[in-house]
Amino acid sequence: MKKNIAHILYHIAVVVLSACIAFSLPVTITYIAGKILRYWSLVENQRILLISAEVAVAVILIGMVNAVAREWRIRKLSQIAKTAGMIVAAPSTAPLARREIRKLKETQGFGRSVMLISSTGFQTFADPASELHQVLKNCREAKIMLLDPLKDGVIARAKSLADPRSTPECFRDQIIRSIDFLKALKASQKQIKLKLYSEVPLLKMAILGDYLCLKHYPTGLDVQKMPEYVFKHDRSGGLFNLFYQYFVSRWFDTAIPEYDLDTDELVYRDKTGNEVSREQFNEVVMGY
Repeated sequence: MKKNIAHILYHIAVVVLSACIAFSLPVTITYIAGKILRYWSLVENQRILLISAEVAVAVILIGMVNAVAREWRIRKLSQIAKTAGMIVAAPSTAPLARREIRKLKETQGFGRSVMLISSTGFQTFADPASELHQVLKNCREAKIMLLDPLKDGVIARAKSLADPRSTPECFRDQIIRSIDFLKALKASQKQIKLKLYSEVPLLKMAILGDYLCLKHYPTGLDVQKMPEYVFKHDRSGGLFNLFYQYFVSRWFDTAIPEYDLDTDELVYRDKTGNEVSREQFNEVVMGY
Protein backbone atom coordinates (compact mmCIF):
# COMPACT_ATOMS: atom_id res chain seq x y z
CA MET A 1 0.00 0.00 0.00
CA LYS A 2 2.75 2.42 0.99
CA LYS A 3 4.60 1.57 -2.20
CA ASN A 4 1.51 2.41 -4.32
CA ILE A 5 1.02 5.74 -2.50
CA ALA A 6 4.66 6.67 -3.04
CA HIS A 7 4.32 5.76 -6.72
CA ILE A 8 1.22 7.98 -7.08
CA LEU A 9 2.91 10.89 -5.28
CA TYR A 10 5.93 10.56 -7.55
CA HIS A 11 3.77 10.87 -10.68
CA ILE A 12 1.88 13.84 -9.20
CA ALA A 13 5.20 15.58 -8.46
CA VAL A 14 6.42 14.98 -12.02
CA VAL A 15 3.17 16.41 -13.47
CA VAL A 16 3.30 19.49 -11.21
CA LEU A 17 6.97 20.11 -12.05
CA SER A 18 6.26 19.75 -15.76
CA ALA A 19 3.38 22.23 -15.51
CA CYS A 20 5.57 24.74 -13.64
CA ILE A 21 8.26 24.48 -16.30
CA ALA A 22 5.71 24.86 -19.10
CA PHE A 23 4.11 27.99 -17.51
CA SER A 24 7.52 29.52 -16.81
CA LEU A 25 8.87 29.08 -20.35
CA PRO A 26 7.41 32.33 -21.82
CA VAL A 27 8.82 34.39 -18.96
CA THR A 28 12.18 32.62 -19.12
CA ILE A 29 12.50 33.01 -22.88
CA THR A 30 11.50 36.68 -22.70
CA TYR A 31 14.11 37.29 -20.01
CA ILE A 32 16.88 35.53 -21.95
CA ALA A 33 15.96 37.32 -25.19
CA GLY A 34 16.02 40.66 -23.41
CA LYS A 35 19.47 39.96 -21.99
CA ILE A 36 20.78 38.91 -25.40
CA LEU A 37 19.37 42.02 -27.10
CA ARG A 38 20.80 44.26 -24.39
CA TYR A 39 24.29 42.79 -24.72
CA TRP A 40 24.06 42.82 -28.51
CA SER A 41 23.21 46.53 -28.50
CA LEU A 42 26.41 47.10 -26.54
CA VAL A 43 28.74 45.16 -28.82
CA GLU A 44 27.17 45.51 -32.26
CA ASN A 45 29.17 48.67 -32.92
CA GLN A 46 32.40 47.30 -31.45
CA ARG A 47 34.26 45.80 -34.40
CA ILE A 48 37.07 44.33 -32.31
CA LEU A 49 34.58 42.50 -30.10
CA LEU A 50 32.65 41.29 -33.13
CA ILE A 51 35.79 40.00 -34.85
CA SER A 52 36.93 38.37 -31.61
CA ALA A 53 33.55 36.70 -31.24
CA GLU A 54 33.65 35.48 -34.84
CA VAL A 55 37.16 34.07 -34.37
CA ALA A 56 36.16 32.39 -31.11
CA VAL A 57 33.09 30.83 -32.71
CA ALA A 58 35.15 29.67 -35.70
CA VAL A 59 37.79 28.09 -33.40
CA ILE A 60 35.10 26.34 -31.39
CA LEU A 61 33.43 25.01 -34.53
CA ILE A 62 36.77 23.80 -35.96
CA GLY A 63 37.55 22.08 -32.66
CA MET A 64 34.14 20.42 -32.57
CA VAL A 65 34.42 19.23 -36.18
CA ASN A 66 37.93 17.86 -35.58
CA ALA A 67 36.78 16.12 -32.40
CA VAL A 68 33.87 14.49 -34.21
CA ALA A 69 36.12 13.41 -37.11
CA ARG A 70 38.72 12.03 -34.68
CA GLU A 71 36.07 10.15 -32.73
CA TRP A 72 34.75 8.67 -35.97
CA ARG A 73 38.24 7.52 -36.99
CA ILE A 74 38.83 6.01 -33.55
CA ARG A 75 35.52 4.16 -33.68
CA LYS A 76 36.37 2.88 -37.16
CA LEU A 77 39.81 1.67 -36.04
CA SER A 78 38.26 0.16 -32.93
CA GLN A 79 35.81 -1.78 -35.07
CA ILE A 80 38.66 -3.02 -37.30
CA ALA A 81 40.64 -4.13 -34.23
CA LYS A 82 37.56 -5.85 -32.81
CA THR A 83 37.07 -7.71 -36.09
CA ALA A 84 40.70 -8.90 -35.86
CA GLY A 85 40.12 -10.03 -32.28
CA MET A 86 42.49 -7.45 -30.79
CA ILE A 87 41.48 -6.12 -27.38
CA VAL A 88 44.66 -4.28 -26.28
CA ALA A 89 47.57 -2.64 -28.09
CA ALA A 90 50.29 -1.34 -25.79
CA PRO A 91 53.27 0.69 -27.05
CA SER A 92 56.45 0.46 -25.00
CA THR A 93 55.82 4.05 -23.83
CA ALA A 94 52.39 3.25 -22.33
CA PRO A 95 53.00 2.02 -18.74
CA LEU A 96 49.30 1.83 -17.86
CA ALA A 97 48.50 -0.39 -20.84
CA ARG A 98 51.55 -2.52 -20.06
CA ARG A 99 50.35 -2.92 -16.49
CA GLU A 100 46.93 -3.95 -17.77
CA ILE A 101 48.50 -6.65 -19.97
CA ARG A 102 50.67 -7.89 -17.11
CA LYS A 103 47.61 -8.24 -14.87
CA LEU A 104 45.76 -10.04 -17.67
CA LYS A 105 48.65 -12.50 -18.06
CA GLU A 106 48.72 -13.23 -14.35
CA THR A 107 44.96 -13.76 -14.24
CA GLN A 108 44.58 -15.83 -17.41
CA GLY A 109 47.66 -17.98 -16.80
CA PHE A 110 46.61 -19.16 -13.35
CA GLY A 111 45.79 -22.86 -13.43
CA ARG A 112 45.70 -22.98 -17.24
CA SER A 113 47.80 -24.26 -20.11
CA VAL A 114 50.52 -21.89 -21.29
CA MET A 115 52.08 -21.97 -24.75
CA LEU A 116 55.08 -19.77 -25.31
CA ILE A 117 57.59 -18.87 -28.01
CA SER A 118 60.52 -16.65 -27.02
CA SER A 119 64.20 -16.16 -27.81
CA THR A 120 66.09 -16.70 -24.54
CA GLY A 121 63.11 -16.74 -22.19
CA PHE A 122 65.07 -15.00 -19.44
CA GLN A 123 63.29 -11.64 -19.55
CA THR A 124 60.03 -13.45 -20.27
CA PHE A 125 59.82 -15.96 -17.41
CA ALA A 126 63.19 -16.92 -15.85
CA ASP A 127 63.94 -13.55 -14.29
CA PRO A 128 61.95 -13.24 -11.00
CA ALA A 129 60.85 -9.75 -12.10
CA SER A 130 59.58 -10.92 -15.50
CA GLU A 131 55.89 -10.96 -16.42
CA LEU A 132 55.46 -14.72 -16.74
CA HIS A 133 57.65 -15.84 -13.83
CA GLN A 134 54.73 -16.37 -11.44
CA VAL A 135 52.45 -17.40 -14.29
CA LEU A 136 54.58 -20.46 -15.05
CA LYS A 137 54.74 -21.31 -11.36
CA ASN A 138 50.95 -21.24 -11.14
CA CYS A 139 49.96 -22.70 -14.52
CA ARG A 140 48.66 -26.24 -15.06
CA GLU A 141 51.09 -27.12 -17.85
CA ALA A 142 53.39 -25.31 -20.26
CA LYS A 143 54.75 -25.84 -23.76
CA ILE A 144 57.73 -23.58 -24.38
CA MET A 145 59.94 -22.94 -27.40
CA LEU A 146 63.32 -21.23 -27.07
CA LEU A 147 66.36 -20.63 -29.25
CA ASP A 148 68.86 -23.45 -29.37
CA PRO A 149 71.92 -21.83 -27.73
CA LEU A 150 74.29 -23.84 -29.94
CA LYS A 151 72.76 -22.91 -33.31
CA ASP A 152 73.42 -20.04 -35.67
CA GLY A 153 70.13 -18.31 -34.84
CA VAL A 154 71.58 -17.11 -31.54
CA ILE A 155 74.63 -15.58 -33.24
CA ALA A 156 72.52 -13.90 -35.93
CA ARG A 157 70.08 -12.41 -33.41
CA ALA A 158 72.82 -11.17 -31.07
CA LYS A 159 74.84 -9.56 -33.86
CA SER A 160 71.76 -7.80 -35.25
CA LEU A 161 71.40 -5.74 -32.06
CA ALA A 162 73.34 -2.51 -31.58
CA ASP A 163 73.68 -2.99 -27.82
CA PRO A 164 77.28 -4.15 -27.16
CA ARG A 165 76.01 -6.20 -24.20
CA SER A 166 73.91 -8.36 -26.54
CA THR A 167 76.55 -10.94 -27.34
CA PRO A 168 76.08 -14.60 -28.30
CA GLU A 169 77.60 -15.58 -24.95
CA CYS A 170 75.04 -13.43 -23.11
CA PHE A 171 72.20 -15.01 -25.11
CA ARG A 172 73.47 -18.52 -24.40
CA ASP A 173 73.85 -17.80 -20.71
CA GLN A 174 70.26 -16.52 -20.52
CA ILE A 175 68.94 -19.59 -22.36
CA ILE A 176 70.77 -21.95 -20.00
CA ARG A 177 69.38 -20.05 -16.99
CA SER A 178 65.89 -20.34 -18.48
CA ILE A 179 66.39 -24.08 -18.95
CA ASP A 180 67.52 -24.37 -15.32
CA PHE A 181 64.37 -22.55 -14.21
CA LEU A 182 62.21 -24.96 -16.21
CA LYS A 183 64.08 -27.89 -14.73
CA ALA A 184 63.20 -26.65 -11.25
CA LEU A 185 59.54 -26.39 -12.25
CA LYS A 186 59.63 -29.90 -13.71
CA ALA A 187 61.19 -31.20 -10.48
CA SER A 188 58.23 -29.71 -8.57
CA GLN A 189 55.85 -31.94 -10.59
CA LYS A 190 54.88 -29.29 -13.12
CA GLN A 191 54.04 -30.53 -16.61
CA ILE A 192 56.68 -28.64 -18.57
CA LYS A 193 57.79 -29.38 -22.12
CA LEU A 194 60.56 -27.50 -23.91
CA LYS A 195 61.63 -27.40 -27.55
CA LEU A 196 64.65 -25.65 -29.05
CA TYR A 197 64.45 -24.08 -32.50
CA SER A 198 67.49 -23.05 -34.52
CA GLU A 199 66.50 -20.12 -36.78
CA VAL A 200 66.41 -16.40 -35.97
CA PRO A 201 63.36 -15.61 -33.78
CA LEU A 202 60.37 -14.03 -35.50
CA LEU A 203 57.59 -13.76 -32.91
CA LYS A 204 57.42 -13.56 -29.15
CA MET A 205 54.09 -15.12 -28.31
CA ALA A 206 52.30 -16.30 -25.19
CA ILE A 207 48.97 -18.13 -25.33
CA LEU A 208 47.14 -18.08 -22.01
CA GLY A 209 43.76 -19.76 -22.21
CA ASP A 210 41.60 -17.69 -24.55
CA TYR A 211 44.11 -14.83 -24.77
CA LEU A 212 47.19 -14.44 -26.94
CA CYS A 213 49.93 -11.85 -26.32
CA LEU A 214 52.17 -11.00 -29.25
CA LYS A 215 55.33 -9.06 -30.07
CA HIS A 216 57.73 -9.37 -32.98
CA TYR A 217 61.53 -9.44 -33.17
CA PRO A 218 62.61 -6.73 -35.64
CA THR A 219 66.16 -6.82 -36.95
CA GLY A 220 68.38 -4.49 -34.97
CA LEU A 221 65.82 -3.58 -32.28
CA ASP A 222 65.26 -4.86 -28.77
CA VAL A 223 61.94 -6.69 -28.47
CA GLN A 224 61.31 -4.94 -25.14
CA LYS A 225 60.91 -1.66 -27.05
CA MET A 226 58.28 -3.07 -29.38
CA PRO A 227 54.50 -2.72 -28.91
CA GLU A 228 52.55 -5.67 -27.55
CA TYR A 229 49.19 -6.82 -28.89
CA VAL A 230 46.59 -8.93 -27.12
CA PHE A 231 44.06 -11.03 -29.05
CA LYS A 232 41.06 -12.85 -27.64
CA HIS A 233 39.68 -16.09 -29.00
CA ASP A 234 36.45 -15.52 -30.89
CA ARG A 235 34.50 -18.13 -32.79
CA SER A 236 33.47 -15.56 -35.38
CA GLY A 237 37.05 -15.20 -36.59
CA GLY A 238 40.01 -12.99 -35.81
CA LEU A 239 43.77 -13.41 -35.76
CA PHE A 240 43.86 -15.51 -32.59
CA ASN A 241 43.25 -18.70 -34.56
CA LEU A 242 45.94 -17.81 -37.11
CA PHE A 243 48.66 -17.30 -34.50
CA TYR A 244 47.47 -20.32 -32.54
CA GLN A 245 47.85 -22.49 -35.63
CA TYR A 246 51.30 -20.97 -36.18
CA PHE A 247 52.36 -22.14 -32.72
CA VAL A 248 50.87 -25.61 -33.24
CA SER A 249 52.61 -26.04 -36.59
CA ARG A 250 55.92 -25.01 -35.03
CA TRP A 251 55.42 -27.25 -32.02
CA PHE A 252 54.81 -30.34 -34.14
CA ASP A 253 57.59 -29.56 -36.62
CA THR A 254 59.70 -32.72 -36.65
CA ALA A 255 62.86 -30.67 -37.32
CA ILE A 256 62.54 -28.99 -33.90
CA PRO A 257 63.72 -31.34 -31.13
CA GLU A 258 62.28 -31.59 -27.64
CA TYR A 259 64.62 -30.92 -24.75
CA ASP A 260 64.37 -33.64 -22.10
CA LEU A 261 64.60 -31.70 -18.84
CA ASP A 262 65.44 -34.88 -16.91
CA THR A 263 68.28 -36.26 -19.03
CA ASP A 264 69.56 -33.15 -20.91
CA GLU A 265 68.96 -34.86 -24.24
CA LEU A 266 67.44 -33.63 -27.48
CA VAL A 267 64.58 -35.91 -28.51
CA TYR A 268 63.50 -36.12 -32.15
CA ARG A 269 60.01 -37.40 -32.95
CA ASP A 270 58.10 -38.24 -36.09
CA LYS A 271 54.81 -36.70 -37.21
CA THR A 272 52.81 -39.08 -35.02
CA GLY A 273 54.80 -38.11 -31.93
CA ASN A 274 56.80 -41.32 -31.65
CA GLU A 275 60.41 -40.99 -30.59
CA VAL A 276 62.91 -41.47 -33.41
CA SER A 277 66.28 -40.64 -31.90
CA ARG A 278 68.07 -38.90 -29.05
CA GLU A 279 71.29 -36.98 -28.78
CA GLN A 280 73.09 -35.50 -25.81
CA PHE A 281 72.70 -31.75 -25.51
CA ASN A 282 76.15 -30.15 -25.59
CA GLU A 283 76.52 -26.96 -23.56
CA VAL A 284 80.04 -26.26 -24.84
CA VAL A 285 80.17 -22.72 -26.25
CA MET A 286 80.77 -22.70 -29.98
CA GLY A 287 83.47 -20.67 -31.63
CA TYR A 288 82.40 -17.85 -33.91
